[in-house]
Amino acid sequence: MSDDLVPVTPLAPASYERATSDLIEQFDGISSATACAQLNRLGIRRSFVQGPRPMRTGSRIVGSAITLQFMPQREDIASGIEQEQIERRSALWGVLEQIAPGDVLVIQASASPTSGCIGDMLARYLVKRGATGVVADGYVRDAPKLAELELPIWAVGNTPHFASQSELFPWAFNVPIACGGVLVMPGDVVVADDDGAVVVPQALGSSVVGAARAKEDEEQFARLRIDEGGRLADYYPLSDAVRADFESWRGGTAS
Repeated sequence: MSDDLVPVTPLAPASYERATSDLIEQFDGISSATACAQLNRLGIRRSFVQGPRPMRTGSRIVGSAITLQFMPQREDIASGIEQEQIERRSALWGVLEQIAPGDVLVIQASASPTSGCIGDMLARYLVKRGATGVVADGYVRDAPKLAELELPIWAVGNTPHFASQSELFPWAFNVPIACGGVLVMPGDVVVADDDGAVVVPQALGSSVVGAARAKEDEEQFARLRIDEGGRLADYYPLSDAVRADFESWRGGTAS
């Protein structure tokens, strides 16, 4: 393939602002399930990234989304026939140099089992750049080596293929993407744990945190009362009959 048919870092990324470290810290202790439920109450129905599962159970991350988009190959424009010379000038290499501490790399890979969107060497570089984790609606390669790294990864599965070996090519980064049926904008907040990954629009972050904190308090109180023999109907969700008891308990724990 002629070099003049290969894009060099295609599509200049748009400007965006990362979620602040202060906002990220506010999500400490908030589960993906709670974030998803509160987004639903705020009218955001599609926040759960469907498909990716944690490669290591017990993992949990919160960070600012930086995006990578894979698109179908077209041989006159982009192909992985000469992997090392072509991929290294693609968006896949471009996004790696943009990673900052606290970033979550979110990848649109369309659940392609023949595109290993992240492997050992790239993952190691992500760790060195300070990435918080990876959420990909696609497959990853080099599973044994990835398991050795302190890099939480949510993916659909494993594959022996490299990124552009078959049907996809890393096309753009820091652009809006569709990951697991969810629109992801650069700078959105990503919350991921054993239940999966949830995308919180950055502008709604503080509202989600406030509602989630109140909900977490209610559920902690409910667990205590149910363990003591309380009726589920009284405590999940809290009924008016036990609301005063909850407020008294909440005030005591806050003091």
